[in-house]
Amino acid sequence: MKAKPILIVAGDPDSIFFEIFFKSIKLKRYKSPLILICNIDKLKSEMKRFNFKKDLRVLNFTKLKKTKLDNKKINLVNIELKNTSNLNKNLKITQLYIKKSFDIAFKLIKNRYSYKLLNGPINKKNFLNSKYLGVTEYVASQFNQKKIGMLIYNKELSVCPLTTHLPIKLVSKKITKKTIINKISIINNFFIKYFGFKPKIGVTGLNPHCESILKFNEDDKIVYSAISLLKKKRFNVEGPFAADTIFIKNIRKKYDVILGMYHDQVLAPIKTLFEYDAINITMGLPFLRVSPDHGPNKKMIGKNISNPLSMIKALNFLDIR
Repeated sequence: MKAKPILIVAGDPDSIFFEIFFKSIKLKRYKSPLILICNIDKLKSEMKRFNFKKDLRVLNFTKLKKTKLDNKKINLVNIELKNTSNLNKNLKITQLYIKKSFDIAFKLIKNRYSYKLLNGPINKKNFLNSKYLGVTEYVASQFNQKKIGMLIYNKELSVCPLTTHLPIKLVSKKITKKTIINKISIINNFFIKYFGFKPKIGVTGLNPHCESILKFNEDDKIVYSAISLLKKKRFNVEGPFAADTIFIKNIRKKYDVILGMYHDQVLAPIKTLFEYDAINITMGLPFLRVSPDHGPNKKMIGKNISNPLSMIKALNFLDIR
């Protein structure tokens, strides 16, 4: 059976994507055909900048089912991208460019051409314009999926934030037994489906040391209560644990996944532990969507010193499935 193509939305045109993409396909071969969705002029410009030489094959995305693909050339679906010096116009042009790129990928997925999607780094603030918390939620909304989760995956340890890109003052209001139970279920189902086993899940508390000077302690009333219910349903879950100790080596090694109450509570530790050796996966979708676990990093554009490891890991994750 032939491997399904990997659809690659380049993402923000002002990012380190092309540098890490070139490095990724130079360092490793992939059995899945790679289809890059971006602007051809931007691609050629970046190839010239990094002295990267490879032939291009421009594709008609409406006729892909009849097209035989390999990775001898860069397979490209061209997306229009106009150049302008007007910053306000340029922002709108970039938003439209990224949206058009995603729309092509979504159409191909909905037509069952592929179930593998990778997107490059995206400036969430500029692209989403506060309509969605993050790209995870944006992608899920296009497929009417509400029960989703963001998994920062490393083979040794993964993490999942209960709330994603939410202002810290709003976090406690979003922590409920239902959201915890749903998120644990999503993690459990994802690991069974794609890794073939039930994961051991550790859960952090919300408050320092899982304690509070207030009468209402979320860790006792909500987190502990949800975990107790999940244990009765035979989920392999424990907690709540103090977030400042669960990542100690002898504790974290007991778990496959750590569920935290908010973004930085678990992403800061895992990035400290593994740096670029992790990828962002959206759980709960009817297809696989991954991205490198870092942003556009405009300060690094053109310097040719960006680490491609997360991109390589993301491509490899899709390539073997």
